[in-house]
Amino acid sequence: MWQYEKKLQYPINIKNPNPKYAQIIISQYGGPDGELGASMRYLTQRYSQPFNEVKGILTDIGTEELAHLEMVCAMVHQLTRNLTEKDIKESGFDKYFVDHTNAVYPVAAAGIPWRAEYIQAKGDVLADLHEDLAADATTTKEQPTHSGTRKPLVSLAFRHFEPFRKNGIPATI
Repeated sequence: MWQYEKKLQYPINIKNPNPKYAQIIISQYGGPDGELGASMRYLTQRYSQPFNEVKGILTDIGTEELAHLEMVCAMVHQLTRNLTEKDIKESGFDKYFVDHTNAVYPVAAAGIPWRAEYIQAKGDVLADLHEDLAADATTTKEQPTHSGTRKPLVSLAFRHFEPFRKNGIPATI
């Protein structure tokens, strides 16, 4: 499903810094429904799965989520590079900047740091897969800030459940 290469899964080339947009995008890194939580969820749940096929699928998905995390970090970094003091103050980015400068730090858009309580691992196949489905379903929700990014995210989320279907495991249990 996924293999590490020393390049982004999809190229990110943002030409114009935009700290306001970075403050929104950063939630996809460290927010409750972000890529950090998604990767940790899958990679944590894999260990209690009794079926090797499911264990392998969760590993594949979890490592792919790390690739998504890398892309989100690249976006935030590119959106915040070369900011002037005026840009930082006028955009409201100063609240983030005072603690992290332009480093990419896992927080939600509201500034709340990533928390392990965003994920769950029960050791129960059905409970864990239900949580995975619910968490990935958040990427299908229409939001005004999507501006063209929603379609690729939705296709990536649904692609995660294709391996389950191929192995005879229904995506809706």
